[in-house]
Amino acid sequence: MRRLTRCAALAGLMAAISSLAMAQPVDPKATLDALDQAFGGHQPGARAVHAKGLVVEGTFVPSPAAAGVSRAPHFQAGPTPVTIRFSNFAGIPTQADGDAMASPRGMALKFHLADGTDTDIVAHSVNGFPVATAADFLAMVQAAAAHDLPTFLASHPGARAFEALPKPIPASYATLGYFAVNAFRFTNAQGRATLGRYRLVPEVGQTLLTPAEAAGRPADYLTAEMARRLAQGPARFRLMLQVAETGDRVDDATVAWPETRRQVDLGTLTLTGVASDQDFQQRTLLFLPGRLPAGIEPADPMVDARTPIYGASFRRRMGETG
Repeated sequence: MRRLTRCAALAGLMAAISSLAMAQPVDPKATLDALDQAFGGHQPGARAVHAKGLVVEGTFVPSPAAAGVSRAPHFQAGPTPVTIRFSNFAGIPTQADGDAMASPRGMALKFHLADGTDTDIVAHSVNGFPVATAADFLAMVQAAAAHDLPTFLASHPGARAFEALPKPIPASYATLGYFAVNAFRFTNAQGRATLGRYRLVPEVGQTLLTPAEAAGRPADYLTAEMARRLAQGPARFRLMLQVAETGDRVDDATVAWPETRRQVDLGTLTLTGVASDQDFQQRTLLFLPGRLPAGIEPADPMVDARTPIYGASFRRRMGETG
């Protein structure tokens, strides 16, 4: 599996399937097959990327500022029930949490709205993504599958820049920041629009490990730590919106916006417990970043094209597990 060492640096592929633009459709099966090959073979019943995960339950309460950003229902009042899935990067369900290929980590949220519908956020633990187009995404996956990622990196400066970014190793899923790297357009009740990208900021701050420390932890240390943490009390994140300014690229996830950009506190996510039905949840949860209520729409044209890839992966694992 060492052949994926460089691919690990370009991780977060499932969260970043957002870079498959509608104008540049790809074959979902070909994409899944290439991911399987990159990770050493198909893993029946598992996600193609971020295969190992932990599902927890919680609630979201919006801040007073949230309604001024968007008329979406979960930004008006709360609490809204939320299902959260934390995950490691690779498409290997038995991967040790301290493995070098486990980063970036993923955090996906499903808000269960009062009208019976859901809306989702998918994020990972790096502020950016290696490619900006569907063609480049597919080429990157195929290069990884063919063990020729260095050639791809040599011709794609955005991917090289992403490779150089730190890939933090968490002491806990609850002590790591996460970024939903695609931009959305938010509209409030008065029709005023705001362009921005989500961030999830741990209330207790970040606590990270060195590679040596992580390698010395048990294979499932993140799952065990979260169970202990939530047994003692809730863990919290702030849902933040980094607001774009004139000239900021909203259609290219490889370009991070300056840290000087204004951030709006949208509310508090409170994790209350580990889901009791882990096996069922792991199989059946489907997160779609393009599943949006009125008041939120994609600004990055990559968002909608995640759907066929996510759907194909979902149908495959459900067919394999019954």
